[in-house]
Amino acid sequence: KADLRQKVREKRIGNVFLFVVDASGSMGARERMRAVKGAIFAMLQDAYQKRDQVAMIAFRRATAEVLLPVTRSIELAQKCLALLPTGGKTPLAEGLDQAMLLLHNLKRREKHVRPVLVLITDGRANSSPAGQDAVGEAMTVAKKIGAAGFPSVVIDTETDFISLGVAQKVAAEMGATYYHLAELSDSAVIHIAQQAANC
Repeated sequence: KADLRQKVREKRIGNVFLFVVDASGSMGARERMRAVKGAIFAMLQDAYQKRDQVAMIAFRRATAEVLLPVTRSIELAQKCLALLPTGGKTPLAEGLDQAMLLLHNLKRREKHVRPVLVLITDGRANSSPAGQDAVGEAMTVAKKIGAAGFPSVVIDTETDFISLGVAQKVAAEMGATYYHLAELSDSAVIHIAQQAANC
């Protein structure tokens, strides 16, 4: 028995990086969207070899929208992300809720995927679908994400002189790794996302 050998084909499990981006009218929205778009394209260049996939949700005004469904196709990303609208209020709870829905559906379809949620926001939530406390609702959804155990990262881009620190509190509720970046770049986004995937 000790001399018997058997070939076992190891199935490579890729990561799914879900970028949830604050596209509201707050300062730095265009910079956030541009950095994430650059990061997505760079990650898709390596997607075939690493078997990673990406997706993107943007939240602004009163809703959150899946701009890019889960994919490893550069062509689809170029088509879906050709226009990146920004402006309006910040429905942070909606963005997190949409992210949780996408992640739950993904895990139901593909049990072996490793999703990583990357939230990029200044945390200044001021739009609520229920017309209630926008920050409180964001904390409630963040807590649900934390309870679900999805690996997550929060990149805080708040630059205002008076800091509200909401993004950091959201990260704590999510059980997420927290970063504060005054200047955002696609390389920084990639580095942080990949670090989270390796934890």
